[in-house]
Amino acid sequence: QVQLVESGGGLVQAGGSLRLSCVVSGSIFSVNAMGWYRQPPGKRRDLVASITTNGNTKYADSLKDRFTISRDNAKNTVYLQMNSLKPEDTAVYYCNAVSSTGPNSYIASWGQGTQVTVSS
Repeated sequence: QVQLVESGGGLVQAGGSLRLSCVVSGSIFSVNAMGWYRQPPGKRRDLVASITTNGNTKYADSLKDRFTISRDNAKNTVYLQMNSLKPEDTAVYYCNAVSSTGPNSYIASWGQGTQVTVSS
């Protein structure tokens, strides 16, 4: 079983910053790709950013100038640094990870989500 626990969300004023963290734990051999998604109220869940084991990153085009994804492989942790936040960044942010649970065995898991609210 794999658990993802997110932290770092909260209420911030427009122009502020937040740093989200997500720790992966459980019966895993390694964590492969990790990423952050977000779901604004009444909308679908979309990719914010992803990062591979060796640090290759991918961002939603509209966010790459303000958001930075990083990871600490030793801690099975992924981070999302969010700067210059805007009210439209308000959403529930979800962590996603693909973990190896054995030879040729992988599982994709989600965190419970953390609320980010940006006030104008």
